Amino acid sequence: MGVLAGRTALATGASRGIGRGIAERLGREGARVAVHYGRNETAAKETVDAIEAAGGSAFALGAELGLPGDAEALWEEFDRHADGLDILVNNAGIGNTPPIEEIGEEEYDRVFAVNVKAPFFLVKHGMSRLRDGGRVINISSGLSRTAVMPNNMAYAMTKGALDVLSRDLSKVLGPRNITVNSVAPGIIATDNTYELLHSSEDAWAEAAAISALGRVGEAVDVAEVVAFLASDGGRWVTGSWVDATGGSLT
Repeated sequence: MGVLAGRTALATGASRGIGRGIAERLGREGARVAVHYGRNETAAKETVDAIEAAGGSAFALGAELGLPGDAEALWEEFDRHADGLDILVNNAGIGNTPPIEEIGEEEYDRVFAVNVKAPFFLVKHGMSRLRDGGRVINISSGLSRTAVMPNNMAYAMTKGALDVLSRDLSKVLGPRNITVNSVAPGIIATDNTYELLHSSEDAWAEAAAISALGRVGEAVDVAEVVAFLASDGGRWVTGSWVDATGGSLT
């Protein structure tokens, strides 16, 4: 029996990439996992199938984030499947954005709506569902602490805002023994980063060289950190920014 047996988790953006890795890892530890997706229901069901094939329990729920009423819609769907929550992982987000010289207001507003506003209101409307002793884990980015990719400024700004949410929310939820943390990945090999990592013959090697460990990260590397924070072992870690970049910032 896993260390999260009897607990219910919700991971947003869990149909693929880092989110899928997190959902599968929490499922292996015994949590019943709500696999959120925005549009790709087929991929979400594949994640559910993978969790169940490994002996876990999961269900998919769809809600497009970044739109008015998105948080309420997601929680209404969640309530049809579960009567409470122990672990909330805010993972869904828009990645690369154009440099400041090219980005328009509509695109700027969209990335902030998905990456900042949606997690904020998911927490706001989810606090009554979150059980005492629970966990909120926000997936940030190493870019919120470094100017390695200034051309991705708007995206990095959203992750900085998410870090502030984690820090301040830890004080709000602390009296209920709920921990809140940000986990900051570096370059992770997913379908979202495929073009970047294969943009040239040297791109993969250059990405690997950024890490102190000399390799490109995988979704499971981030998922392991999330699983620890979600467990009883992470009970004394809150309000923190957890570097999961493989030493890319050293």
